[in-house]
Order: sequence, then structure tokens, then C-alpha cells
Amino acid sequence: MTESPTYVEVQTPAGRVRGAWREVAGSSVRSASFLGIPFAQAPVGELRFAAPRAVEPWPDVRDALEQGATAQRGDPGVTLIPEPSVPGESTLNANVFTPAPGDTAAKLPVLVWIHGGGYVAGSPASPWYDGRAFNRDGVVTVSIGYRLGFDGFGHIDGAPSNRGVRDWLAGLEWVQQNIAAFGGDPSRVTIAGQSAGGGAVLTLLGMPAAQHLFHGVYALSGALADVAPERARAFSAKMARELGVPATREGFSSVSEEDVLAAQRKLSQLDLSSMGETVDEGLGLGPAVDGDLIIRPTAQSLAQGVGADKPLVLGATDDEFSMAVQDQASKLRWIPLALLLRPFKLTSAVRRGYLAANQPVVARGHAAVLGRLITDKMFRTGVVKTARARGAAPTWVYRIAFRSTKFDAAVHCIDVPFFFDCLDGPVVDALTGPHPPQALADAIHAAAVAFVKTGDPGWTAWSAVPDSGVVFGAPPATQTEETGGFASVEPLL
Repeated sequence: MTESPTYVEVQTPAGRVRGAWREVAGSSVRSASFLGIPFAQAPVGELRFAAPRAVEPWPDVRDALEQGATAQRGDPGVTLIPEPSVPGESTLNANVFTPAPGDTAAKLPVLVWIHGGGYVAGSPASPWYDGRAFNRDGVVTVSIGYRLGFDGFGHIDGAPSNRGVRDWLAGLEWVQQNIAAFGGDPSRVTIAGQSAGGGAVLTLLGMPAAQHLFHGVYALSGALADVAPERARAFSAKMARELGVPATREGFSSVSEEDVLAAQRKLSQLDLSSMGETVDEGLGLGPAVDGDLIIRPTAQSLAQGVGADKPLVLGATDDEFSMAVQDQASKLRWIPLALLLRPFKLTSAVRRGYLAANQPVVARGHAAVLGRLITDKMFRTGVVKTARARGAAPTWVYRIAFRSTKFDAAVHCIDVPFFFDCLDGPVVDALTGPHPPQALADAIHAAAVAFVKTGDPGWTAWSAVPDSGVVFGAPPATQTEETGGFASVEPLL
């Protein structure tokens, strides 16, 4: 017989919300979940391409027992994380997980998670993002939704820029105004995310308008967009032509969400021939340099000292996108490397230097080289560039070397279940392979908890000793400090 949940209520400025208590396995701590709390009005109708608008108060107790609607529609198959789509219009929601609901004196540190998905997909409703393990360790956890794809990031004449970014800001403002009621301390907020979510928190770190909303940043496999203005306008023009409407707010508002998504997917399809351009120029949709919220590319802002008072942890897996070309290994082995790498426009000297610096990868075959180059140009070089741009600002670097026994590589997203210490979560073994090591989850999660609580993850900072960092999951050790863990990307810098 299944026991009925024990409910718990919290008073927020907009109204009272009802969540549910649940046990945290392996501990005496109870955790409460509050799901689908709106932090802004539904972005539909006249608000579809508008900046987020404050939510209207509600008079009665609002149930926060089920996941709210998500901006993701259907399953686009973009991520390796179970990120369900929930139908509905009110997509700007927050999920709160806390061991101290209603205890305004608890003042626990707060982790705010921004999901990934290439800025076009993903969902805050993933069971992997449940914060119960962080709750067990004394951290309140929040996940937030935001508008995706063209609705969130497309350049539209007559509409505010970077609507998805404005959603992040609205969610973080909500945390500042509400989290004390859930036992959190608004003066101790760490923002974190993976992939596009990692790019999101780096974007926020370099954004002057966001500095008052958080106090530390943890970026997992951050994929920055920093879409150039001309690239944003060009994609908008392509969308308008595809849809047969003017490239204006009025024109795009006349088209259904379904038709916009269909056009977006058609214009964003990737293959090997276009991969080089995408890797070099970045994603067509995502946070754009608009001269308003995002004044300049993020690395430039960081180099000028924006966010220098905030500690940062960032890193990547060794083989982020290697699996994207893995199934073509038998064909790629016959293509000369110089020809295979031609779309990436490397000079002969850079290509030779890169291959010399990556001999263990070269030994694994041409597909491994192509996958590592994509990984390095999209993720690993960004780690080094960001750490160097920060100068003396407190910065720690890591890399994940744990190789999935299913993919035989340290693939994209593999760090997430270790970060959240949720190896018992659904379909984790589909990514990691069977029996992922709990000791690795203990180490990666403990570092995250330490950083959220103290601003130091527990290893030598890159800002103190350049090129230093830690590697997680490189046999035989679970965690090892190292120097030069990203040296193999140096020819690309």
C-alpha cells in the first residue's frame, strides 16, 4: 500500500503554494519539492515575443505538486538526458527542492540550475535535476524554465532582444524575492548549468545587468553562443522567407508556434559538411550580442573584469561530441585526415600541431580525431579561454575522463548524474553504462556542494596556478589534481 504524501505549504509574495515532503534515501533528511511555480506570466498572445511580465497573485493555495509546462514541445532527441516535455502555455516556472520549507531563519545556500539543450530544447522537468541530494547536504535547489529557439532567442524587429535571457533574469529575480520563504539565503546563490545551460551561466557572469542576482557560477561543459548581430539578423531573414512573413514582430506573431518550430528545425539541420561552419561561427540561435543586455562577447566582458568578484568553476568532458560521429567510423577511416578536417579551416601548421598534441586520440582512428576536434573547438578551448580571460579572478578548472562503458568515451552529459548524485535515476545507465561508480558521484557532487557553501571546490585554483585543475574519473584514481589537463587544445588557441 502506497502512503499518501505529506503536504507542506509556503507563503510567497504572490500567494501560498503547496508542496510535498519526501524521504531522501540513505539519510535522515527529508526534502520538500515544489513544482511548477510560475515566476512570470505565460508568454503567449501579446506576451509571446515580449519581455517576461510579473505573475499575477493568486488568492488561494496553489498546488505545486506536478511539473509545470515546458517550452520544449515533443521530444526533439537533442539531449542525452531524460528531459520530458509537459504541454501547456505557462512555461516560465521554477521548481524548488528544499529541506527547510517555511524556515526563513535557515538561510541555506542556494543552487539555481539552468538546463541545456542547445538553446532550442531541454526541460527543467528532468528527474535528474531533482535536488534531493543537494538538500541532503544542506543546499536549497531551484531549476527554472525559459523560452527556447526562435521564440526565445530569434532576432525580431519590434520585439525585445534575448527573450530567453530575460527569462533567466526574471527567474533569478524570483529567487531573490522568494527563496527565503523556502529556507534559502538570497545572498548565497550559485548559478549552474550544463551545455547550453553552462553557456547560460557564463553569459550571465559576463553580463553587467545580472551581477546582483548571484554570487558564484558552476559551468558544466558550457557552450557559449554570443551570436553576432549580423548572424542573428541573417537567421531571422531566413526564417521569415521560409514562413512567408515579414521579419517583424507582427509578421512572426501571425505564424503558429508549430510552424515556427518546423521552420527552425529545417534551417538548423546539421551534417558533416556544415559542421565546420557551425563549430567556428557558433550556434545560430542563442544569447546574442545585442548592445543592451549582452554588450560584447562574454570572454571580452570577463577580460574587462565583469564578474571578477564571483568564484567560477568550469570544465568539460574529454569526448563531448565524439559519439556524434562514432557510427561513421568505418567510413571515416578511409578519408585522409587533411581532407576530413578541411571544413574546420585549420592551417597546415595548426593541423600538424593539433595532431601531434593528440597522438593518443589519433591512435584511436579518424572518427576519434574528428569527434575530439569538434569537442575541443566547441567546449574545451572555451574552458581555457574563459579561465585565461578571468586572470586573477577566482577560477577553478576540471575535466571529466570517466569513459562510458556504453560509448567507450567521456561523452556529453555524462557528468550530470554525478553532479546531482542521482546514479539511481531513470536511464542513467543508458548513458554511463551499467554500474556507474558511486565513488565518482561522491567526489563530483561533494566538490559542487563545497563550492556552493564556501566558494571553493577543494582543489588548486587555475587563477592561483595557471593550467592547474583536477581530473575526475581517470583510472586508477577517482579525483587527481593535475597541471596541463587542457594542453592538447593549445594549437587551436
